[in-house]
Amino acid sequence: MSVQITDWMVQQYRANVTVLYQQEGSRLRGKVRERSVVGETDFWDRIGPTDAVQKTVRHAPTPLISTPHSRRKITLLDFEWADLIDPVDKLKTIHTMESEYAQNGAKALGRSYDSEVIAAFTRDAFSGKTGSTTVTFASEAAGDLAFVAAAITTANMLAVKLKLDNKVVPFGTRYVAVVPHVLEQLLKQSTAPNAASFDYNSVKALINGDVNTWAGFEWTMMDPALMPVGTDATRKFNFAWHREAMGMSMAQEITTDIGIRRDLSNAMQVYLLHSFGGTRIMGEGVVRFETDEDM
Repeated sequence: MSVQITDWMVQQYRANVTVLYQQEGSRLRGKVRERSVVGETDFWDRIGPTDAVQKTVRHAPTPLISTPHSRRKITLLDFEWADLIDPVDKLKTIHTMESEYAQNGAKALGRSYDSEVIAAFTRDAFSGKTGSTTVTFASEAAGDLAFVAAAITTANMLAVKLKLDNKVVPFGTRYVAVVPHVLEQLLKQSTAPNAASFDYNSVKALINGDVNTWAGFEWTMMDPALMPVGTDATRKFNFAWHREAMGMSMAQEITTDIGIRRDLSNAMQVYLLHSFGGTRIMGEGVVRFETDEDM
């Protein structure tokens, strides 16, 4: 069982259990395409754009347009979580810990979902009939921007937006996932926007939770621990994307099993399992931008 449970013994006189601050589950679920699958791998099929042919004469032969087909491969990953409650510890605690452990495990698996989405933003994708062709982030992403010379600004975010606009990415269901210092830097800009400006008040509303959309994106503030470290320790990578650009294949929703482990002195085991995998479906709909928290 967890060696820290002795901190919760009766002699501590605590009637309530407080789960330490943590990101409570996934913040990115619903912001990417998702479907249920059965199997070790999954393929997301794609159809590419074509051009129409102008009709110039009557009764001309019908033009045949060859629609390009391609696909992206996902390999499913399994994530599990478990902890034990020893029978003797149950005699020394006020709480029935099975429910709290299950909630804690579910939050951890939710963060694993977000970690998989974040990893899939930039890692190699696999294309071709069998998924044997490697597609790098650099070769297809809409943009890879570094805003490290100064604090991030409204102009910077408009540059991120422009990268998607130039790839003709639809305006709806655009999202941005950032570390907390991005919003703080936007709010503290010494030049425009200032406290009287529309931009300033919009970002302030984002931070206060009054609205969640600004500059064409729905904003999500992430746990910094989940976001990749940038080119040095003070920098972090953030991401902007269109929902259709990312895919998650779900083999197993979170399942929970609570039961006695007779091989471990009849300890009660809380066990959770989740299975999924992600990929870039259309890299043209993803922008990575680096920010410096010290600016």
